Amino acid sequence: MEFLLTQLTGFTTSLIGLMIDPVTYAYLVPAVFLGIVFGALPGLTATLAVTILTGFFGNKFPLDQALIALIGAYVGAIYGGSYPSILLNIPGTAASAATAMDGYPLTRQGQGGQALGLTTTASFIGTLFGTCCLLVFVWVLLMVSKNIASPEKALLALLGIILSGTLMSKDLVIKGWISGLAGLAMAMVGLDPLLSEERYVFDWPYLLSGFQVVPVLMGAFAIPQIMEGLRQVRFTGKPPSIGRIRPEASEVIRRMPTILRSGAIGTGVGALPGVGEDVAGWVSYGVGKAVSKEPERYGRGSKDGLISAEAANNAAIGGALIPLLVLGIPGSPPAAALLGALKINNVIPGPTIDPGLILHIVAILVMASITMLLMGLFTARLFILVLRVPQTVFLPVVLVLTTIGSFSVGGGVNDLFLMLGVGLVAYAMNAMQYPIAPLVIGVILGSLFDETFRRSLLIADGDLLVFLSRPGAALLLCINVLLVVSQIPVVRRSVMAGFTRLKSRAVRTL
Repeated sequence: MEFLLTQLTGFTTSLIGLMIDPVTYAYLVPAVFLGIVFGALPGLTATLAVTILTGFFGNKFPLDQALIALIGAYVGAIYGGSYPSILLNIPGTAASAATAMDGYPLTRQGQGGQALGLTTTASFIGTLFGTCCLLVFVWVLLMVSKNIASPEKALLALLGIILSGTLMSKDLVIKGWISGLAGLAMAMVGLDPLLSEERYVFDWPYLLSGFQVVPVLMGAFAIPQIMEGLRQVRFTGKPPSIGRIRPEASEVIRRMPTILRSGAIGTGVGALPGVGEDVAGWVSYGVGKAVSKEPERYGRGSKDGLISAEAANNAAIGGALIPLLVLGIPGSPPAAALLGALKINNVIPGPTIDPGLILHIVAILVMASITMLLMGLFTARLFILVLRVPQTVFLPVVLVLTTIGSFSVGGGVNDLFLMLGVGLVAYAMNAMQYPIAPLVIGVILGSLFDETFRRSLLIADGDLLVFLSRPGAALLLCINVLLVVSQIPVVRRSVMAGFTRLKSRAVRTL
């Protein structure tokens, strides 16, 4: 009880400090606004918004101020994707794809304003729900993680890479694994973290410090998005008139069980390494349809379907930060960009992280969600006008910002070459349907895996049984092996056949 009171006191102090500091609003309001714009413009993403701001803020500003801007843009962008999804049936971001299923039918029925109002409120409550879960579970996991040694850390990093590759592959799972392992290989470039020996630098001094995080982020997430947007220019058309936006309080209260259920699903899915808000939205939408008393209305203008998707993808923000802060494993691509910003500032997530920083991040999330709510309810018509901006105007501006952000961190032209090189490779990978997020997660987690894996072997004199000698390590190793084995076609067919037989027996028994 005393521990809980201490944490609540610390959180309250941090929140009040943010609220009374004018600097907070100087960073937060423009960041949330920029995030909503990036989410609302098809072709731009939350990951791109956080990545660009990481390049600008990086280590040039105090970490507290940088986090305000980055988290504000993150929250705003996940929400902003709902605008084109609802009004134009064009998902602004991958996270808002499920929103279009019922949002656009509501607009065609003349209820576009009500849909936006419900979306804004559900997004606000979902973000707060995920934030509350972050505040509670992160401390539980931190206490558990104090018993985690190098073998467990190495296997956790490997699990994050494999799991992100498994869940983010569009067709063949092996493509996601290849992408993640390629990122892991990139992380091996530079000086050995234990022996300080050169590895794969080819007498190029720039590579002694390894691949820089920000140029890799910019190249992997920004360059392919810009190239694809310029290649396939989409004219969104004129958004329809929407009418009243602010929702009735009675309707929000009536749909609160759906919002809370979706918030729980979004938080849980968001906490899975590398999965992301888009998966959370679809899972919540599917569960909502399965438990609904009117499943036939889903896809035809169901308000429950709309808020199921939106509450979940915003709650996933808090969920994605749980493994990020506890284990250093990002729960989504935008969280991976946020991890890059922490590493630039020499902040190492995990058991040794400053508790005050966690409370500060939670307070920023609360402030960002309130700012998002106010902007969504009272300035929505301004963001609707943003939908009329052609991609041909905005994408070149994004390219300039990306270049400046990448250059500003290291201050060298080699960073630009790295950004362009990674960008071209990522564009080719996209064309072949190789997921990009596992590549970036591999680069970020690769240093953790490299150091902890080799330290484990050094301590054990090269004996691989060290990964079976500890219960936690043995469990994680089994999970990694089962995850890989479960994707073998023969095994998958056998498992599915077994489930089918069990289902048939259960039906006959009933």
